[in-house]
Amino acid sequence: MTKWNMVLDVDRCNNCRNCFLSVLDEYAENEHTGYSAPILRKGAHLMEIDTHERGSGQDLDVTYVPVTCNHCDDAPCMKAAEKGAVYKRRDGIVIIDPVKSKGQKQIAKACPFGRVYWNEELQIPQIWTFDAHLLDQGWERPRMADACPTLAIETVKCSDAEMESRAQRENLRTLQPELGTKPRIYYRNLDRIFENFVTGSVLVKSGDTLDIVEGAEVVLRRNERKTIETKTDFFGDFKFTGLSCEPTEIEIEVRHDGKTGSRRMTLARSGRVDPFILEA
Repeated sequence: MTKWNMVLDVDRCNNCRNCFLSVLDEYAENEHTGYSAPILRKGAHLMEIDTHERGSGQDLDVTYVPVTCNHCDDAPCMKAAEKGAVYKRRDGIVIIDPVKSKGQKQIAKACPFGRVYWNEELQIPQIWTFDAHLLDQGWERPRMADACPTLAIETVKCSDAEMESRAQRENLRTLQPELGTKPRIYYRNLDRIFENFVTGSVLVKSGDTLDIVEGAEVVLRRNERKTIETKTDFFGDFKFTGLSCEPTEIEIEVRHDGKTGSRRMTLARSGRVDPFILEA
């Protein structure tokens, strides 16, 4: 049996908010009978884009993470619902019945991701329904995927086994997997919000003159075993990513034209280290 999944590439998201606007346009003040009641045009966000920052100044790195209902296979909202108000379709999509769910605020409170919106005016919980009403009309993907200009949003309809295999092969992650809710929304490059980076530059000193060094070899060592290598770019800069967010002892060594320099430090957060200056 094939089911719907979504893959969001945070490397491609530039916060243009086309996805946000397409969801708002599709659901605000629009009723989709049997799927969802109208949401309010202001204040009701069925999807949002979280901002995560690393580093500072010229080395500030910003990652945008679109978040919405995860359509979990083991959804807490389903467990909290009464009278069958929340159900999962055979294609994996979760639906909150806009009639049966009336007055059941516990459904919204049950979501550990905070992605179930409580409509105070209608007294019902509401979610982004994966545009099930459009898919049932023959659409190939939800509107937000069509609206994304950077192709950061991909919808995948396949078996659970195929999706699990792809997730492992492509290092796709879900939000808060430790909760055990089994989300169907996956992320590519999500490591960016869980890992540190370190950047720096290599200069060569000749008399009173300092010049940048392009192509200098830079080696980063962790725990005396794990080694990463790179080279400085046209501006004499280097960057290492994928480092632990926990305080980590590292050593950085630079080499150029037979000259070397090294430095040990404790990396506790992302940022730039002092320049390495080699004597000419």
